[in-house]
Amino acid sequence: MNSINKTNFQLPGQIDLYHGKVREVYRLENNILVMVATDRISAFDVILPLGIPYKGQVLNQIASEFLDATEDIVPNWKIVSPDPNVTIGKSCTPFKVEMVIRGYLAGHASRTYASGKRTLCGVNLPEGLQENDRLPEAIITPSTKADEGHDEDISREVIIDQGIVSEEDYIQLENYTRALFERGSAMANDKGLILVDTKYEFGKDENGTITLIDEIHTPDSSRYFIQDGYEERQRKGKKQKQLSKEFVRQWLIENGFQGKDGQQIPEMSANYVASVSARYIELYEHITGKSFEKASTENMMLRIENNIKAALTKL
Repeated sequence: MNSINKTNFQLPGQIDLYHGKVREVYRLENNILVMVATDRISAFDVILPLGIPYKGQVLNQIASEFLDATEDIVPNWKIVSPDPNVTIGKSCTPFKVEMVIRGYLAGHASRTYASGKRTLCGVNLPEGLQENDRLPEAIITPSTKADEGHDEDISREVIIDQGIVSEEDYIQLENYTRALFERGSAMANDKGLILVDTKYEFGKDENGTITLIDEIHTPDSSRYFIQDGYEERQRKGKKQKQLSKEFVRQWLIENGFQGKDGQQIPEMSANYVASVSARYIELYEHITGKSFEKASTENMMLRIENNIKAALTKL
């Protein structure tokens, strides 16, 4: 299958290259970053063996659209997106935390709650909730940003007490996080969706300005429910129809894999890979309200490299 699993370009002014779980990050002179969204897919902090065609394009184009739609709230790192899989932007020094915000009891929060715990990242949760219930108010449940391995839950108090982020900066991160979530929720509502939870990453640019970095409101960083029928499904105790990467996590769980030592990643058949690709395209069309236009799979690496180099000459 035609998928972009790894890049290794030599770009003008290149200083280094970082291979993330999904993205390749090229750091160039003059504080420029080139981020290539590959078709790799990760779950439980493990990269799965096969790429998903068009997944990188989906993530890059959704993130690009939402960065443009929220730049009035917080400065972001994007300068230009010269290719369906590429964004070029400002290099920033990242904060070592991810700002996770949750409007509903879903995913990790739901699993924590089901285990009997009523505190998540220092935030107290009320009794009597069931999976996918709306929370009384959106809660921020930050996590550490691990260079390798698993991210870990952390509380606001620990972040500030340990000096991971100054109190002044952290308050600003919280304010930005809530404002972005409010905007994202309103945009989702317009598409018949509920933005359930998401995460944001921030850094500081060369002038010390707090800046939104990485992706935003994509199905890899966010969870969406279908709005129509949500209340009835909750009332009847049925599963919610959702748009996120959770369906991949559930497939792995059902096949005995949660990223724990000794567990084997289940075989990804060609049919399964094609079905995941189709789901990502469906996610794109639901979230953006636009028809997905597949980028050419002919000479993909050459296309990407040429588009990057052409854009760099214009900066």
